[in-house]
Amino acid sequence: QVQLVASGGGLVQAGDSLRLSCAASGLTFSGYAMGWFRQAPGKEREFVAAISRSGSGVIYATSVKGRFTISRDNAKNTVALQMSSLKPEDTAVYLCARGKSWAAYPGRDEYDYWGQGTQVTVSS
Repeated sequence: QVQLVASGGGLVQAGDSLRLSCAASGLTFSGYAMGWFRQAPGKEREFVAAISRSGSGVIYATSVKGRFTISRDNAKNTVALQMSSLKPEDTAVYLCARGKSWAAYPGRDEYDYWGQGTQVTVSS
């Protein structure tokens, strides 16, 4: 059974930091890129960050570049998203996903397995 379980969300104030984690099981993890996406109420799911299978390649959405850092631990089948200087517009459900290939891409179609997400709420 494929599972991508995201955790670490919560309610924080603007300027605070949060660290999200996603634990993968039931699928091959180390050979594929991983990504984080987010979806706010009434909005489409949008790309946040992605990391290649080795961790050497990372890409970020312009809106989070310089504030968020994606990382992975292939020994533990986990991917993390360190978020700092959070803004109210970062409020969303954050989901992790496994890529279809080893390279990091921003498009939703490049991911085949998705977790259910964790809620992040940033108050002003």
